[in-house]
Amino acid sequence: MYGTTHTRAKAAGTVAALSGLVFAALPAQAAHAATAPVNTGFESGATGWSTYSAGGHNAASFTEAGGHGGSTRLSHWSASAYKVETYQYLSGLTDGTYTLSAWVRSGGGQNSAYIALRNCGATEQRTDLPPTANGDWVRLVTSVKVTGGACTISLNSDAHAGEWANFDDITFTPGSTGLSVRGGDLSTLPKNEAHGATYSDANGRAGDAMSILKSSGMNYVRLKVWVNPADGYNDKAHVLAMAKRAKALGMKTLIDFHYSDAWADPGKQNKPAAWVGHGYSQLRTDVYHHTYDVLNALKAQGTTADMVQIGNEINGGMLWPEGSTDNWSQLAGLLTSGADAAKAVSATTKVALHLAKGGDNAGTRRWFDNAVAQKVPFDVIALSYYAYWHGSPAELQTNLDDAASRYGKPVLVAETAYAHTLADDDGLENNVATADQLVTGYPATPAGQAANLRDVMNVVEAVPNGRGLGAVYWEPAWTAVTGSGWDPADPASGNAWENQAVFDYDGRLLPAAKWYSHR
Repeated sequence: MYGTTHTRAKAAGTVAALSGLVFAALPAQAAHAATAPVNTGFESGATGWSTYSAGGHNAASFTEAGGHGGSTRLSHWSASAYKVETYQYLSGLTDGTYTLSAWVRSGGGQNSAYIALRNCGATEQRTDLPPTANGDWVRLVTSVKVTGGACTISLNSDAHAGEWANFDDITFTPGSTGLSVRGGDLSTLPKNEAHGATYSDANGRAGDAMSILKSSGMNYVRLKVWVNPADGYNDKAHVLAMAKRAKALGMKTLIDFHYSDAWADPGKQNKPAAWVGHGYSQLRTDVYHHTYDVLNALKAQGTTADMVQIGNEINGGMLWPEGSTDNWSQLAGLLTSGADAAKAVSATTKVALHLAKGGDNAGTRRWFDNAVAQKVPFDVIALSYYAYWHGSPAELQTNLDDAASRYGKPVLVAETAYAHTLADDDGLENNVATADQLVTGYPATPAGQAANLRDVMNVVEAVPNGRGLGAVYWEPAWTAVTGSGWDPADPASGNAWENQAVFDYDGRLLPAAKWYSHR
């Protein structure tokens, strides 16, 4: 990621007028316990569901017209502040791991709004509702290990006056969820460190940024590779050194080949200077040798890559013009050369193909349909998703779910980030610098940044059949420090990303990092 920004249109959700509500009486005591939830689509009003509110706000939980799958939904809303829980108690369960799934919508702003599994014999597990717009529904999941044969399905809101949430189509099934990739791209960390950047944990204790992030739960380090960069960073030697650091901490690596001397993204896929005069046949050889050389060196030092990207944000192809999507057979040949080289070094290394099309399902289909038709080998579908530019959480979910199902492959959000402030720290205007670029429900604050990462991870976790691998935060440690700018050819260039790092302007870890400990 580093290129042109786009502004996303924003719209807030609306609540039905009070005259349209279809209220259902909710009992104050628990419904009869069962081994499976009943009335999961609320088509029978609140039958089988119970409500609890310590503040006497039982009426804030009700059913009304406008369901996700059927005609009715459960809603939480009140004209005054309220705190309410709608729940079902299950007993007689066979001990094991179970997953709760629910379709949800929310206007946002609540102190908390979430689905949960509690009183199950293990630590309560919950998943927070994202703010949604345009009537979007999003599917959430959470899982827990049941011991003792009982568990409570819980739908919760702690809200200010007028704030709302909808729930529908509940399921409770055997199985678990979680994310195997909770990563960060630390490509610029060595340059930042060389120019004097310092880091500390949330309590202000100074330390190594990678170690601090590892302690927060990060388990994957993404590292980009440039062929012959002007500043010498992001080259083979630096990637080898960073991989050693990551592996020493027990972290896995994702190696991101740009096949360029500088940034490759949807707007530019420039050949490295050494390859400029090469035609298609020679470029296939170049790609193979470069990929093999870097990955074999990693293997030789005991840091075999766990995953590799053949190209970076290759919406329009790579190594233009020969590898443009205007000539898919040639693009396929180049991609296949890279994938073949990766597998020649290590058959266990996963090959990912990466687009910047998080919420663009039609575009993702077109691209991967071509890749499949051309028999390009790959293991993982990787997408960039920045909420400012790439659609709503519902659009991201639609794309991830469809891609995983259509191509039978796991999916990964290979880049994501959000601003923790709109203030600038180095004099270069940031990529996200004004309030009109922000997404409704996610202010440019430490809490807003944390909520955005949380919700992206929750959407990935909900991809069916365990095909949601996880998410990689883009450049969490790229804070502003003189000399460590975006342009490898210009030592005076600044950083347009420091307000999206997960360290603040004093180098202290921000709350977003706690989501690296996500399930």
